[in-house]
Amino acid sequence: MVLAVGLAGCGSSPAGSSEEDPVALGAVVFRRCAACHTIGSGGSDTDGPNLYGVVGAPVAARRVRYGYTANLKALGGVWTEQRLGIWLTNPRRLVPGTSMAFAGLPDPGDRANVIAFLAAQGPAR
Repeated sequence: MVLAVGLAGCGSSPAGSSEEDPVALGAVVFRRCAACHTIGSGGSDTDGPNLYGVVGAPVAARRVRYGYTANLKALGGVWTEQRLGIWLTNPRRLVPGTSMAFAGLPDPGDRANVIAFLAAQGPAR
């Protein structure tokens, strides 16, 4: 994913119990991503690409007009939930030279919830 620039407070978890809906909790976490990404079907690319349908989609290939880095293109494959988990932990560790200036989400619950939210946002394209 391809998330982009400087998101503050990336280490804090949304309030709530473990019984809450992971998609709803992921929507709260995604607010940090919204500084650079849109999520709706047909949404535009901003500092980062639109993320509608990203789960199961090819890495660095689904938004043809977005300027993905060569290093991200070289990663290849698809955005599985497992791969997104690795990416969201520390994008620059997975793809050195990525233009995404995001430190990552250190909390595994935040990562799982945001991935659940992304997965609920439409089919991969």
